[in-house]
Amino acid sequence: MERPTARKKETQAVEAPAGITRTTIAYNDDLMLCHFHLKKGVTIPFHRHPSAQNGYLIKGKLLMKWESGKQFLAEPGDGWCFNSNESHGVEVIEESEIVECFAPCRVEYIPK
Repeated sequence: MERPTARKKETQAVEAPAGITRTTIAYNDDLMLCHFHLKKGVTIPFHRHPSAQNGYLIKGKLLMKWESGKQFLAEPGDGWCFNSNESHGVEVIEESEIVECFAPCRVEYIPK
């Protein structure tokens, strides 16, 4: 399972859940890079997964939330990190564009 290089324009975007479009760019067993568009008003409820996750906000505004109560208002140029199995969620304050990495690869995000 490996796609070490890819052009974003040649990869297919997937909308899931509604209001969030994900394009999986490159990955191997250990690491995955994804590009996301998030519509204003979308809420991603608290969830967790085995992959550690970090991200970078290209445009827009997001309220990142940890189930512990910590919050972070991300603006363009900001980044964040969620540990493996750390419960987290997001409120999309403005239409946003982000890139995120997952380690190890999230197999459910591998293009079909």
